[in-house]
Amino acid sequence: MPARRRTDPAEGLAALRSAVRTIEEGGTPARPVLASAVRYSLEELAVRYPGGSVEVRVPPFAAVQVVDGPRHTRGTPPAVVEMDAATWLALATGTLTFDAARAGGRVQASGQRADLGDLLPLVPPVQA
Repeated sequence: MPARRRTDPAEGLAALRSAVRTIEEGGTPARPVLASAVRYSLEELAVRYPGGSVEVRVPPFAAVQVVDGPRHTRGTPPAVVEMDAATWLALATGTLTFDAARAGGRVQASGQRADLGDLLPLVPPVQA
């Protein structure tokens, strides 16, 4: 079953760019903008890499299951990747690598398929 989008792609991309720009300027994006940016980019990840073997969580905004492989139906999935919104947006835009985020303690990842390094970035970095 293909991933279902809840966020309009044009609106989500605009929110993503706005949120990243605000974060880069040292500010905090408005919660609705941040939520839309996270949801859009996680939906984009799910569309590009469908599956159910890895759960990517960005609390409190959203979580998606991605990457083809063993699927779970109850309890904790076999692979889980979790981070805050700012870290996720940096990964999604390529301003932070997955290895650097993990080494810096900004990403918690468990399971054999929990390395998202080859799947990111999803969109080019925001241009000033």
